[in-house]
Amino acid sequence: MAIPFHQVVRVGSYLIKQKLSGIKRYPLVLMMEPLFRCNLACSGCGKIDYPDEILNQRISVADALASVDECPAPVVVLAGGEPLLHKELDQIVEGIIARKKYVIVCSNALLMEKRMDKFKPSPFFSWSVHLDGDREMHDKSVCEPGVYDRAIAAIKLAQSRGFRVQINCTLFNDMEPARVAAFFDHMTELGIDGITISPGYAYERAPVQDHFLSRAKTKELFRDVFRRGKGGKAWDFTASPMFLDFLVGNQSYKCTPWGNPTRNVFGWQRPCYLLGEGYVKTFKELMEETDWDAYGVGNYEKCANCMVHSGFEATAVEETFRNPLKAARVALRGVRTDGAFAPEIPLDKQRPAEYVFSSHVQKAMAEIHAAKTAEADKTSAAAAE
Repeated sequence: MAIPFHQVVRVGSYLIKQKLSGIKRYPLVLMMEPLFRCNLACSGCGKIDYPDEILNQRISVADALASVDECPAPVVVLAGGEPLLHKELDQIVEGIIARKKYVIVCSNALLMEKRMDKFKPSPFFSWSVHLDGDREMHDKSVCEPGVYDRAIAAIKLAQSRGFRVQINCTLFNDMEPARVAAFFDHMTELGIDGITISPGYAYERAPVQDHFLSRAKTKELFRDVFRRGKGGKAWDFTASPMFLDFLVGNQSYKCTPWGNPTRNVFGWQRPCYLLGEGYVKTFKELMEETDWDAYGVGNYEKCANCMVHSGFEATAVEETFRNPLKAARVALRGVRTDGAFAPEIPLDKQRPAEYVFSSHVQKAMAEIHAAKTAEADKTSAAAAE
């Protein structure tokens, strides 16, 4: 079982509480990016092209934990950038665990061996190592040779020290289904604790745009992969069975962007982890003042090809609660990998994309420069006294 039983129980209890309270929109996972800086430059990344002044920004321990307190989600994912570049990440992790919330550190593993002594195994803590396939596939994806081997070594070291270790794998349109399936087999043999899988999202700022999947190609690719693994049953995924069923085209879902709210150095990102269409200062503002109906497949051009877990896993969990017998059947039998696809959401009424990234950067840069000027003036005034 990819997700520990105690986590299933605690998260399930949280979901039941939200239902009984009549809350319409609630978070499932808090995505926190304590920094954007990374020690790799992957071709599909939309996070690394910021000016150095922004890449040098960090969310403080106090601010990170205040955000965890602000957002009731029972799971916190620490991503980035490369979160292990944050020198106080261990303190953030300790604070989250102290709050009895589950914390997952997503890392490319290049710093895991060096930083591992700062962390302690816990039922509330997991490493999630980024691996986009076998050695050749992954090193091509991250644009640097040798990264796969270092990641595997870090995984084995973490396992030997008693840590829970999973991987997160993003699939692109140039991947061969047989090789992906063989990679999952190898990871299973390695004894990893689960696989987080998702199609890549076409970040508008990603250096390479031609390897992202359309929705039609996503369904075909995942069917080709899963039919080689007993409908996915051969491998342990961290996702719900209904999300896997969605990936192969058996379910028509609308996304639930508030299910995975994002907090980063700009603030609370609107509307989701994948789109930076504006930022607010508080989680309350994000939930109450975002025009959620303006986003999603069929509503907004940037969302047209998205099938990413950060948008649709929460929808799949909601479906599991509504139709537990249906979800149980999918879990027991595996996903169907042939036959007709579920109907697609029409795109004829979606609004055109707005390209607002530069305005966010300009605003952040102005704030950084103003803060530096204020600090310099304060220093000069103190020296003059």
